[in-house]
Amino acid sequence: MIVRIMGEGQVRLDDSHFAELNKLDDELLAETENDDEEGFRRTLGALLDAVRRLGTPLADDELEPSDLILPAPDASLAEVRLMLNEDGLIPD
Repeated sequence: MIVRIMGEGQVRLDDSHFAELNKLDDELLAETENDDEEGFRRTLGALLDAVRRLGTPLADDELEPSDLILPAPDASLAEVRLMLNEDGLIPD
């Protein structure tokens, strides 16, 4: 799966990592619903760090359609709220 982090680029991520990412995504969804800015900031950072750690970056000249788009690290809670669906950022 190809994942884009807005403002950073794309990574190729094996589907086997999505259980870990979905756990963080569920936490992020709950923090967003509860307007928990501190928790939101911490969990968004952890989610993006996990994608960077587990994924393989694509070269800048290697453009692929993104299967999943994640917010930039400095995205606001309100901006991320607009990106969410009932499953969060990452479909189950």
